Amino acid sequence: MPLFVLYGLDKPGGFDIRKATRQSHLDWIASLAPRVKIAGPMFADDGATPIGSVMALEADSLEAAKTEFAKDPYAAAGLWQSTSVRQFNWVVKQ
Repeated sequence: MPLFVLYGLDKPGGFDIRKATRQSHLDWIASLAPRVKIAGPMFADDGATPIGSVMALEADSLEAAKTEFAKDPYAAAGLWQSTSVRQFNWVVKQ
């Protein structure tokens, strides 16, 4: 099954949205197991302030991946300033 990566950047002031919806976001990710291959936040240069997220998911097609990513509680809560979903070829696994 193809792999697709979501790259989402938080909108300004997104920390409060992220904090309020984090548990439902994590529950949503858990519901997709074992199709989620990697997921986590990206941080600002200070190494502590979350500014976005990356998630890799197996899906049948780009449209199926976009549909699934749209169900993320972070998306529903309006966290994202911008998102991009692209097919990904995971070449190196360690």
